[in-house]
Amino acid sequence: MKVKEFYFHLPEELIAQKPLEKRDESRLMVLDRRTGEIEHKIFKEIIDFLNPGDCLVLNNSRVIPARLFGVKEDTMARAEFVLVKRLDRDRWEALVKPGKKVKTGSKFIFGNGELSCTILDNTDFGGRIIEFHYDGVFEEVLDKLGEMPLPPYIKEKLEDKERYQTVYSKVEGSAAAPTAGLHFTEELLERIKEKGINIAFLTLHVGLGTFRPVKVENIEEHKMHAEFYNLDEENAKIINETKKNGKRVIAVGTTSCRTLETIADEDGFVKASSGWTDIFIYPGYRFKILDGLITNFHLPESTLIMLVSAFAGKENIMRAYNIAVKERYRFFSFGDAMFIK
Repeated sequence: MKVKEFYFHLPEELIAQKPLEKRDESRLMVLDRRTGEIEHKIFKEIIDFLNPGDCLVLNNSRVIPARLFGVKEDTMARAEFVLVKRLDRDRWEALVKPGKKVKTGSKFIFGNGELSCTILDNTDFGGRIIEFHYDGVFEEVLDKLGEMPLPPYIKEKLEDKERYQTVYSKVEGSAAAPTAGLHFTEELLERIKEKGINIAFLTLHVGLGTFRPVKVENIEEHKMHAEFYNLDEENAKIINETKKNGKRVIAVGTTSCRTLETIADEDGFVKASSGWTDIFIYPGYRFKILDGLITNFHLPESTLIMLVSAFAGKENIMRAYNIAVKERYRFFSFGDAMFIK
């Protein structure tokens, strides 16, 4: 299957630069994957499409201020680091710009010297393995010096850092937000619970592999960047009870979807577990557990549009995306949402 089959024309002005004032008042496109029927709603009306006994699965990962600006110790040349994956206490995998200046063995200083790092090695994905040096608690140092790693298509500065976090974010470790969850408010989640809908949480720390372009012509040759996930006993039980009762398991976001599909057995049940997943879902994939998906509108030719095409059917998705452009939906992280049922 060719990457170009997932292309659609997206006018630049439809890329949302700021979150809406009220999270749950974004637009919501509802797509029936069996009939192809489309409805246009407001996000807070999602509750009308959820039934008692259904289970929403949310990713509670929290974005860290993973973008750092430093200078080379000897030449004072500037470089930008984005932390992608924590390897152990002080070693990280990072993307670095400009990469040509960042050689193995070189040292960089951040802030007023509260933080420094040594470049240890290169990675298969064009990044670097780095080791940090600091006094005190790393998370506190990072919170002081780091910035939110907003996606490259967002050009405007984010005034309130919490708007790039879900209201239920809890476990720090992501380099990017699980953006489908940005539409939920605490009030909407309470109303959902009151209707008898179950809520389960898992953790998948989103790496920047999410934004990596597919550079191969045939999508089957693309390799995903591994991301860390965790599902505990309590939440596994909530998901399995939903399945046993014949109700729907609905993933909030492609990150929740990929985690569930990594963990689930052939009968659609999950076990508490943690590990790394590099699952790549594209058309032809047979879903084991997923019954519904809440997601944003994604980049042309991205792994994310391939995933939703696998779930809803490529023709349905490409038609829906062209309608979204015509109806001037807002795209990407701060954009509008889609519920595939």
